[in-house]
Amino acid sequence: CAANAESESGRERSRNVADGGLLGAFLRGWQDRVRTDPQFPFKVLMEEVVGVGACVLGDMASRPNFGLTELDLVFSTIVVGSILNFTLMYLLAPTSAAAVGSSALPGLFSTCPPGHMFEVGPYTLLDRFGTFVYKGAIFAAVGFQAGLVGTYTSTFLLNLRKKLDPKFEVQNKPPPTILNAFTWAIHMGLSSNLRYQALNGLEFTLATILSPAAFKASVLASRALNNVLGGVSFVALARLTGSQKPQDEKDCSPPTFRKNNLQSDEA
Repeated sequence: CAANAESESGRERSRNVADGGLLGAFLRGWQDRVRTDPQFPFKVLMEEVVGVGACVLGDMASRPNFGLTELDLVFSTIVVGSILNFTLMYLLAPTSAAAVGSSALPGLFSTCPPGHMFEVGPYTLLDRFGTFVYKGAIFAAVGFQAGLVGTYTSTFLLNLRKKLDPKFEVQNKPPPTILNAFTWAIHMGLSSNLRYQALNGLEFTLATILSPAAFKASVLASRALNNVLGGVSFVALARLTGSQKPQDEKDCSPPTFRKNNLQSDEA
């Protein structure tokens, strides 16, 4: 009996370990979201592939010389954007009915929609605005942390390349880490928060009136457009805060072009 009890206790501990931890919580959260919205994995895929690509295009289109002289800053945007896009998708997606009670927002926001402000339910306008404020605070915090990680990562990789290739020249001075992270926090808390919550409400409405094929096409188009707007708005905000300053007009040509002009002048 003692051996059986010990064996059962060991199996129970194993189940607790498997069910616990960040990975277990993430997997349970993922399953809850898929049960509520079977299209959720497709939306995430479109966001990471099409969405990030469109964001990069919008980012580059807003920079001098289509971003060719600021590729290091564009790379930083890709790193941070990939992390944040998934985080936004995961946090805004509504969970299954069984999990809604456990995922209710805390304190003053307990009566607010737990997913996004356009979530179906008997919520007042103030409740929905509360979700916008609460999610905005969370996204700003996530944006700040991801901005730190992304800026450090891109700077580290560029410095590593410079060590491996002494001829490589960094095109721009790396953005100030704290200021760049603060810029990402503002962008996430305001621009991204509003755009993604509206996008979630739009997609849930379209899912009820469109065929599956038409709905997937609408997701593709809306995610691409949303991220182009996001890339453009981030560059504008980064210029405004000074975290990513544009080069002088004389430096807007690619390095190879400037090098050829210099050799021509010397001749």
